[in-house]
Amino acid sequence: MKGLEIIHTIKGKKFLFAVETSSNKDDYQKYEDLRMEIWKEPTDQMAGARNLHCENYFDRGSSLFTGVFRKDKRGNFSRDGDHLVGFSFGFVGVKDKELGFRSSENLTFYSQYLGVKKDFQSFGLGVLIKEFQKKMVLEVVGVGVITCTYDPLVGVNAYRNIHHFGMDVREYKEAFYRDFGGELNRVDVPGDRLYVSWDLKKDIQRPQYELEDLVRNEHLAVDSAILEVKGCSGPVKLEVVADINPDLDQEYILIEIPFDFYKMLRETDIPDESVRNIPLEWRMKTREVFQKLFMREYKVIDFRIFRGDDRKRDFYVLKR
Repeated sequence: MKGLEIIHTIKGKKFLFAVETSSNKDDYQKYEDLRMEIWKEPTDQMAGARNLHCENYFDRGSSLFTGVFRKDKRGNFSRDGDHLVGFSFGFVGVKDKELGFRSSENLTFYSQYLGVKKDFQSFGLGVLIKEFQKKMVLEVVGVGVITCTYDPLVGVNAYRNIHHFGMDVREYKEAFYRDFGGELNRVDVPGDRLYVSWDLKKDIQRPQYELEDLVRNEHLAVDSAILEVKGCSGPVKLEVVADINPDLDQEYILIEIPFDFYKMLRETDIPDESVRNIPLEWRMKTREVFQKLFMREYKVIDFRIFRGDDRKRDFYVLKR
């Protein structure tokens, strides 16, 4: 099939975005290898290379693999593991289990993994991978909705999913990934997730609002303060939960999250419980606020970065 790849030039470097169509099972091991390199969780594994091959849409299944490759020393794109710098993986599922696959309108594409090598995370590849995945899901698979989950405290994913792509939050999933550790999680911090839905044919439409006015005029259901602590790498300034107000009664409400939750998880991974519990408190307090506001029919309409007061702050914007 034609149209299964595209080349992007970013910061003077060329990257090949391509759908995996190989009939060689060995070509699928590179996706698991990269996933393990990024997440570093040995107890969590994808299916073996042979099964991944069988699951591929271009073989006998409903899964779609997209890879991002850099050039080799000769200036050619090599589609091997050494030159794979990013990938996504997902599969076709259904919205209504009772209806099942009886109607094409009930189909959804669940995007399970998206990862980029650490050395290439400054190239904006995450957004481009999602855009390429969208194009392939629409044009090749023929499905109009992509769903996924992500950690509500990870701002980079929230900004991409909510602000850039306009995904709709469908559900707050409490402790969705239990006992999940590795590089990007900690087993003592419950793996809550937001379940989101992306209508690939819908234009983003948001009401007009002024973020600075909402911040300055106390529309905050979760507010933070800065605390200097002795972290894993030495003295570090981290956000702590200063106040929550899930009963706030405003048209627009803000939920603040840490600006860099991954950094917070790493720096607080020490025996001192007063420091170690900082991300746990963020999890439990924001969980409470999200769930209570959703029960009161507030919906997430945006995610924004606020630059002020000598620091950057991340906010979910909710509207009733």
